[in-house]
Amino acid sequence: MNAGDELPPLDIPITRTLIVAGAVASRDYQDVHHDAELAKEKGSPDIFMNILTTNGLVGRYITDHFGPGAVLRKVAIRLGAPNYPGDTMTLTGTVTEVDGATVQVRVVGANRLGHHVTGTVTVTLPERAGKGAP
Repeated sequence: MNAGDELPPLDIPITRTLIVAGAVASRDYQDVHHDAELAKEKGSPDIFMNILTTNGLVGRYITDHFGPGAVLRKVAIRLGAPNYPGDTMTLTGTVTEVDGATVQVRVVGANRLGHHVTGTVTVTLPERAGKGAP
């Protein structure tokens, strides 16, 4: 693995169920994440995904790629365009730094409106038996 390596993209369908379940699972009961009428009253065209769900999906993207032994050390993300029901968010990643068993990945999650999430994830990989490096 080297800086510049790209992770395969992951398409995530953004369903109403995913948005509401993510909000409930993270105890985020703000109405804009589960009540379409109240979200519209507040100026949004529909309910939208919360940052905790996005954070979980970014973590899943990284650990799905690097395997169950990968340990997330730092997830630093920023939200942009909302994820609404009916969108598809495509996560992509580029390795920006490799230092022994520690890898830093630049992550972007884009939907039809633009970048939903951007940021970096630092992950520690398990040592391979007999190799001494990831």
